[in-house]
Amino acid sequence: MSRMVLTDELRDDYQRAFATCVIREERAAEVEALTETLLTQRARYQTVGERLNLPWFVVAALHHADTGCDFEVHPHNGDPLTDRTQHLPDGRPVEGEPPFTWEDSAADALRLYHLDQWRDWSIAGTLFMLEGRGGWGYRLHHPEVPSPYLWNYATHYRQGKYVTDDTWNENALAQRCGAAVLLRRLAECGLIEFAATGEPVAWPLLHYDETVASPWIEALQRFLNTLPGFFVKVDGRAGPRTSEAFRQFTGLDWPGDRPSGHPE
Repeated sequence: MSRMVLTDELRDDYQRAFATCVIREERAAEVEALTETLLTQRARYQTVGERLNLPWFVVAALHHADTGCDFEVHPHNGDPLTDRTQHLPDGRPVEGEPPFTWEDSAADALRLYHLDQWRDWSIAGTLFMLEGRGGWGYRLHHPEVPSPYLWNYATHYRQGKYVTDDTWNENALAQRCGAAVLLRRLAECGLIEFAATGEPVAWPLLHYDETVASPWIEALQRFLNTLPGFFVKVDGRAGPRTSEAFRQFTGLDWPGDRPSGHPE
């Protein structure tokens, strides 16, 4: 398992990033085609996921991120399925005889990454494991650049990448759609559902509370600031300024709020 720990702060960061993920307009058609490709192969991803108790969409997102959805190669490193892997990690799968099916090789790769031991398939838990697969170099050494393994094709990511494991190029551009972006599009289409975190969610998501920062309120604040005449601080806290802006935009009051002019 990764030495990184999914802290509450990191969990909030993932939830905020996923909530505010916007696919770049010039990449929208490509993302749409990619999601259709994943859906046509859903049965194969489901087969592997059921073996290891993983969501099918995690298997699918990793398959695209690592090999571009190539069913003729080992997901470990892109070596052909006609033999065991020759490059690192070499000698995989350790069981069975070549040629290997993609399903057997994929199951071996996911066990090698210890994904079969992970149980938190919430939004944050899923993105944490996916980022670990892509590498922690961005978060640890270049936190100003969100990992393109997750966020390429979204407005979160612009440029800068590791061109080798140890070589950073601030002008290089990632080429493949990020895994989180594919999951975001699948979620937008109502095709996937993440697990609950095990912690109660404050419903409704938009309610008056100045004491707690929320990624959902932050997303709303960013949206409100795109409207003419709206200026609210982006801090994730549902205070009086954000509440009043919401009221002006929708004509509605939030639960827990006592707007000016209303009785105590």
